[in-house]
Amino acid sequence: MLYIALLHYPVYNKDGKIVTTAIVNMDIHDLARLSRTYGVQNFFVVNPLTAQRNLAYEIINHWREGYGAVANPSRREAFNLVVLKASLEEVKADIAGQRGCPPQTIVTGANINDNSITCAELGKKIINDSLPYLLIFGTGSGIAQELVHKADYRLEPIKGLKDYNHLSVRSAAAIIIDRIMRE
Repeated sequence: MLYIALLHYPVYNKDGKIVTTAIVNMDIHDLARLSRTYGVQNFFVVNPLTAQRNLAYEIINHWREGYGAVANPSRREAFNLVVLKASLEEVKADIAGQRGCPPQTIVTGANINDNSITCAELGKKIINDSLPYLLIFGTGSGIAQELVHKADYRLEPIKGLKDYNHLSVRSAAAIIIDRIMRE
């Protein structure tokens, strides 16, 4: 079972300070649709700020129950997978409640270099056992090291063809989930 989380805190800003980033409308849209396309169980949006979660709720509700749900039923299907949480601990507790055990956590990041697993290895783990897996994507300039070190696994970074490596979280998530689920 694969779950994903889009983490807005604790993440780094471009100056290397730990911050809370803002929820982005397009992240919710694209990652919800990605989750539905690849059979992800739930897509968690994690932000500790009530005002940010309320904004996200308004967006989600439009596509679940508002005019968007009627105008675009396939979008409603995707948005039904989205769950808002204030912390990663709340996400883990939700998954443990669904599956009867806490999830294995996997962090992603462009700068992960040590002790990483490949997408193919993670895909095999997801297929070959009954444990839930939570794949965590960071916003801003990446997930805080304290969480990276606490994770059960670190996923190898995406390597482009050149030295430039600064994908949007939506692009990175699409590439990674496709690689995991296909391999």
